[in-house]
Amino acid sequence: MVARARSGGLLALALALVAVLATLTPGAAAPALAAPAPAAPDPFFAYTGAKPLADYAPGAVLKTRALPYTLAGLPLPLRVVQVVFRTTDQRGRAVAGVTSIVKPLAGTTKRVISYQSFYDSLDPEHGPSRAIAGSRESGAMAAHVETVLMSTFLLQGYAILMPDTEGPTADFAAGPEYGQVTLDGIRAALAAPGTGIASTAKVGLIGYSGGAIATNWASVLAPSYAPDVNRRLVGAAEGGVLVRPAANLGYVDGSRVWAGVMPMAVVGVSRGFGIDLTPYLSDNGRQVYDELQKAPILDVLGHYPGLTWKRLTKPAYADPARIPAFVTTVNQLNLGTRPTPTVPMFIGQGTGGELEGTRASAALGKGDGVMIAGDVRSLARQYCAAGLPVVHHEYPLSHFTSVPFWLPEAIAWLSARFAGRAAPSNCASIAPGNPLTPLRAAG
Repeated sequence: MVARARSGGLLALALALVAVLATLTPGAAAPALAAPAPAAPDPFFAYTGAKPLADYAPGAVLKTRALPYTLAGLPLPLRVVQVVFRTTDQRGRAVAGVTSIVKPLAGTTKRVISYQSFYDSLDPEHGPSRAIAGSRESGAMAAHVETVLMSTFLLQGYAILMPDTEGPTADFAAGPEYGQVTLDGIRAALAAPGTGIASTAKVGLIGYSGGAIATNWASVLAPSYAPDVNRRLVGAAEGGVLVRPAANLGYVDGSRVWAGVMPMAVVGVSRGFGIDLTPYLSDNGRQVYDELQKAPILDVLGHYPGLTWKRLTKPAYADPARIPAFVTTVNQLNLGTRPTPTVPMFIGQGTGGELEGTRASAALGKGDGVMIAGDVRSLARQYCAAGLPVVHHEYPLSHFTSVPFWLPEAIAWLSARFAGRAAPSNCASIAPGNPLTPLRAAG
């Protein structure tokens, strides 16, 4: 299946990613943590109306604006409508979300792609909306790469939605909030004027890594949180999937490239769920926690090689299961305990994490460096057992280097769903994975 990736542009992207990773291999110097460039928040993204947000229905349009797609100050020949809408954060509070709608190149379309970005940041100013509006911050640049990745759909006349999935406070890794923002962003895009989207449009979900968090949670939550959106969904394609964060913590512990995601997730989850984990942190852990408050993923990867949970926490909490708030929170993020989606799914996952400095785990098996292949297999099998059509593919590559091989397969699969073809399934060939049991509190 790896050989099916034929695009020269995608292979060039893979080579570029490998070149970046070469600087992060054992023996190489870790990149310096870049100080975030100051940015004046754009007032458009804040809701300042007199009516309480809670009085609006989820997905209600609060304001819109039209602008050209701007790449670091350079306007491009793509027209965008940005929408501020009412959504729901991780704690159930009414907040203002934002999505950017890249309009179809001509006329009106009945085909819409909701693309969930892997911008992965603890700074709201790094969302794709900011990049599209002209931000020059390095943490916001992922959106431009991702627009190129979705160019196939644009050239075929689709509209592309790019929601700021982490919400207005950048609640990194808070999966249910990602899903709610995604679903309300679709509601808002379907209701907003001047988008070039037909009232009868169908929607496909797609995302990788952090975008897969949003894609899977949106799929899971749609039947209950947004049944009106669920009826329009044709399918969900995702890759590099986070299933059970408590297990991922053990997988990346002490790794070369991905260890810094541990404290990054502590910041994001603490913020999203409104809990304080700092009393459990060591002096070193508190220092790392403080310096990551607005960090993008680019300032984390490879910067904390070999970092362990034990170094982040006080000795009494070397086992995370001894932190009650942590146990309660990560168990809410376990997709294995949530309902099965009702739309067909394409799921891709790498197994070559050693390429990014993460060894296979004796307990958890292989992964792509940050996500665990056995957990993804189990989730796919769980969906299959419930009768959902699932295509699951594994690639003998890492998190970054799997992208060029996952992407063309995901695009082809999703395009077939829009064409009305029956969703295929390879459920019978998916190997067993890991138990998706919740974390048990330690006594």
